[in-house]
Amino acid sequence: MSDLDIKKTNDSKSFNNGPTLVIHGGAGRIRHEDYPSEREQKAIRALEVSLYAGNEILAKGGSSLDAVEAAVRIMEDDPMFNAGKGSVFTIGGKNELEASIMIGTEYHPAGACTLLHTVKNPISLAKTILKDPNNSHVFLGGKDAEEYAKLKGLEIVDPSYFWTKNRWEQHMKGLENQKVEHGLVSNVQDVDDGNLLSPELNKSPELDFGSLGTVGAVAVDKDGVIAVATSTGGRTNKRDGRIGDTPLIACGTWADNESCGVSGTGDGEFFIRYGIVQDVSARMKYLGESVENAAKHVIDDMKKVGGDTGVIALDKYGNVTMPFNTSGMYRGYIRVSDGIPHVAIFE
Repeated sequence: MSDLDIKKTNDSKSFNNGPTLVIHGGAGRIRHEDYPSEREQKAIRALEVSLYAGNEILAKGGSSLDAVEAAVRIMEDDPMFNAGKGSVFTIGGKNELEASIMIGTEYHPAGACTLLHTVKNPISLAKTILKDPNNSHVFLGGKDAEEYAKLKGLEIVDPSYFWTKNRWEQHMKGLENQKVEHGLVSNVQDVDDGNLLSPELNKSPELDFGSLGTVGAVAVDKDGVIAVATSTGGRTNKRDGRIGDTPLIACGTWADNESCGVSGTGDGEFFIRYGIVQDVSARMKYLGESVENAAKHVIDDMKKVGGDTGVIALDKYGNVTMPFNTSGMYRGYIRVSDGIPHVAIFE
């Protein structure tokens, strides 16, 4: 699939494509020329399973909120992705997970969580925070968030559940390639740009092939309500306690029925500094741009300032766009109208 296939359905702003779901499994340095076909097929299948899970809910008349949660949970449970089981390790050798979810209705309901070590599905905690009538907060983190999850009956696991051999090898090789003193990375520039791995390690085919990245989903349902969900383990060998863009509303997740829903992936610090996903929405609202043009402008602008980024987005008519400025992004979409998943990794 190429993004040109999508453009054919995006010609008219008023044409309604109906309930639609779009997902991503991370953007980054993915070299097509070296990518084994069996790995590519495995990644494609993983994306398709996620799309089918969300589409099943939309096809039965379910909400976009439930659809994006279902799609993201599938990826959180798949160790191929950097979310839930299979998340990357911090510099201290821990898995610290975070997620957020949002609805595009009036007052912008949202839920977010971070610094999690025992919640099996962070996206479900984010959704619980959003829906809990007795909770007035948007964002919970750390041990108190985990106690809240336990109180609400969410599945709690031992921290070892998130461990995978491939991610541990990434962690150890990252340590070997960086001078680490007292648990802190000495190269401040590497911390600033969110990349704690050496360029050589980032380009390692052995590591890239087995691991996908941050996951996200955006959907619009039969009522025209847009919902967005994003989940991640963060950056390999990030500082313990680092909070990225994923749980930050307007940075990694944004939903507005009058413009669009957007989920981001890539260099998190850029998403935070520039408010990337909300910027897509703002361009639509204030410049009158289509979701496709708005998202493309934002991602092109990030490339100019050195931000390796990608987003998935759709508007209330189900028009989909999935731009990125890296060598690849795991992505796909599906519409209830035909139930056919369209997935891709490279351009």
